[in-house]
Amino acid sequence: MYAIVETGGKQFRVSKGDVIRVEKLAVAEGDSIALDQVMMLQSEAGTVIGNPYIDGASVNARVVENGKSKKVIIYKYKAKKNYRKKQGHRQPFTELEIVEISTAGVQRASEDKDQAEKPSLKSMKKAELIDYARANGIDVDEKATNAVLIETIEAAMQ
Repeated sequence: MYAIVETGGKQFRVSKGDVIRVEKLAVAEGDSIALDQVMMLQSEAGTVIGNPYIDGASVNARVVENGKSKKVIIYKYKAKKNYRKKQGHRQPFTELEIVEISTAGVQRASEDKDQAEKPSLKSMKKAELIDYARANGIDVDEKATNAVLIETIEAAMQ
């Protein structure tokens, strides 16, 4: 089982036992944190994709370390102008160990099969629109434009 979570403006693929480095979080070492911005869950039962996040899903993690990464050197130089500027930067991070992936309260896609979504008419081509109208017993003019076909189908569906 794995999940895709978002934290610090980045997305991470995590499983139980993984250790990840994320942008600095205001949490002390040894404390636990719940990452509730879960974008996708994959398990034996199937895949659940959020829109944009999955309600009821969370990833519980323990803070292993707060620290700074290796120094990055920024060197600016302009030729023939005697301009040299050297600057360093160490990005702070929080290292997390994934303890568990909680799926309590998450509806699976198979449970939602009774709520069938109608297809997007605007993304269909002209031939697909005509076939869709015939399959639903709607009489349409085959020489009409896509916009007129969509309008006719939507009016007949209501």
